[in-house]
Amino acid sequence: MSSLIRNAVGTLAARLNYFASRRTPYSQIRSTMNLLRPMDAGYPLIRIGGEGDGGYLLPDDLLGIRACFSPGVAEQATFEKELQGRGITPYLADHSVNGPPTGCTEMSFEKKFLGTYNSDIYTTLAAWLGRHPDASNGDLLLQMDIEGGEYEVLANIDPELLRRFRMIVIEFHDLECLAQPLCHRHMRHALTKLSCDFIPVHLHPNNYAGIAQIGPLRVPRMMEITYLRRDRCKTISPRYDFPHPQDRDNVPNKPPAPLPPEWFQS
Repeated sequence: MSSLIRNAVGTLAARLNYFASRRTPYSQIRSTMNLLRPMDAGYPLIRIGGEGDGGYLLPDDLLGIRACFSPGVAEQATFEKELQGRGITPYLADHSVNGPPTGCTEMSFEKKFLGTYNSDIYTTLAAWLGRHPDASNGDLLLQMDIEGGEYEVLANIDPELLRRFRMIVIEFHDLECLAQPLCHRHMRHALTKLSCDFIPVHLHPNNYAGIAQIGPLRVPRMMEITYLRRDRCKTISPRYDFPHPQDRDNVPNKPPAPLPPEWFQS
């Protein structure tokens, strides 16, 4: 069986909550979950982007952020539109659509996917930022929803470049694949790299995909996570207020998917 087919079968098995004997030990999954334990950084959380999908909770520390880079914008940019109203310049990129969303034609848009190399279809983060010297000074914000490509992109970004961002909002996909040893190593590498300079301050499962059961552990299949750079944190203490009062379901006609307590309790 080729590695491509083997990985596809493993992903399908995880999505069906079926795991072969070569499953990642629960202790290792739990250790990786601890990298995502949400912390109170000393700022209240504010909702940017309106209700439902496309809205995110951020720490109220936006003053001084010059620009927001948003790969994977698809067909709506309520988040970026609200940031623009706060004086933060948005830069959009997505190869799956032909242009910026309706009402956002004045925003910078590139028909490219964010990736690990440069081509007609892909751009690296370094190259993308390099095309916008007006964003070369000051802190930035990264909002990434690239359908599973986030782990490879994060693993290949220069840490110095990553530290240009004061905040990072990422939708992590296929978290149920933590049960597959090869996927677990790949995902943990990216999450460990992030944890060197950033603290997770909010976790929100996307109820579109629901929650997988991996033995005793409940794992959201897709989760939006907000990070704050460590040097901006006033405090670092565990948070327990889940769901947050400003959380909203991504898909109103699907069952809610509240964050399981094992993600924020000791």
